[in-house]
Amino acid sequence: MPAAYAEDALLTDTAPDAGLVVVLVDDDVLGLELLRHLVSSIPGVRVEAFADPRNALAWCRDHRPDVVITDHLMPGLLGLDLLRALRADPGTADVPIMMITGEEDRDLRYAALESGASDVLGKPIDALEVKARTRNMLAIRRGQRLLAERSRSLEAEVRGATAAIAAREHEIVVRLSRAAEFRDWETGSHIVRVSWYSRIIAARLGLPERQQETIFRAAPMHDVGKIGVPDHILLKAGSLDDAEFETMKRHTVIGYGILGGSASELLQIAAEVALTHHERWNGTGYPDRRRGEEIPLGGRIVAVADTYDALTSQRPYKKEWPTDLAWEFVKANTETLFDPACVAAFFEGRHDVEDARLSFPDQHPAGRPGGLEQKHVG
Repeated sequence: MPAAYAEDALLTDTAPDAGLVVVLVDDDVLGLELLRHLVSSIPGVRVEAFADPRNALAWCRDHRPDVVITDHLMPGLLGLDLLRALRADPGTADVPIMMITGEEDRDLRYAALESGASDVLGKPIDALEVKARTRNMLAIRRGQRLLAERSRSLEAEVRGATAAIAAREHEIVVRLSRAAEFRDWETGSHIVRVSWYSRIIAARLGLPERQQETIFRAAPMHDVGKIGVPDHILLKAGSLDDAEFETMKRHTVIGYGILGGSASELLQIAAEVALTHHERWNGTGYPDRRRGEEIPLGGRIVAVADTYDALTSQRPYKKEWPTDLAWEFVKANTETLFDPACVAAFFEGRHDVEDARLSFPDQHPAGRPGGLEQKHVG
């Protein structure tokens, strides 16, 4: 115990099995000893007694009492000032406090009650009254503890329920993404890599962990609208003609139609990403030719991730680009095709991006990669 408490410690009942802590404050040692004797006789109570109110205040800030009983006229710190100091501290703001005053001092009693005293006890004190009023305040404190415990329990239940909802939403994401994958087998590794790249960008942008996770889980659905693109266009080995490309561009709107209108935050973000991941910073993208920050952040992030992965992946109609050339392409198109902040974040996470790219290589349809849970990157 600190030296400042040493003198007061002689008056302390430290029964280890006591449940609630009552702090007693009175500069009159005999009066303090009487209070200690009366209060410590209540079952389930441990008493901390202080002759110096300044020591009592310091102890309360360090240890958090359950009930405080204080005299008023004391050197160093008046009981009313101690009461106000305890009420101003968030840790003791709701602790039941009883102040002891002279019977004739009505104004002081009013001031104590207005300052937050739970009860006021008149002098001379009566043993039965002290114990009864203390029991009442202990009952209040037990109620507060029960409510706090119930609140913690409910918070835990809410967290569990929220986690279960998130798990179900993630299952929806995976299954919808797999549906697109069955139409175009190359999409399998692509959606995994884009998901990781997107999370890396979100992290380097300084987004909260929860938002990073939402973008990570929404990104795989950016091409879910390809379900509605005819096979002769989706699987064409060569370049698309203008009419075919216009049909292919419809996958953004189709994806939004599949995902839009949900009450789920995840699916709302996924719908935005599906609709806007081909929009461009300078307004030359599709389907709505949005520009700059008119494009939702998720769409701007996935635009960078999707483009880089498309460049560095082999397709029936093209060879994969060398990674250095792909990085240069992204850099060269900052402020034209891509959000400069997203590009900067992408380059900041370059090591992790390359780690993810190598971790999820393209495979033949018979041996597709396992999916989003294979490896944590960044």
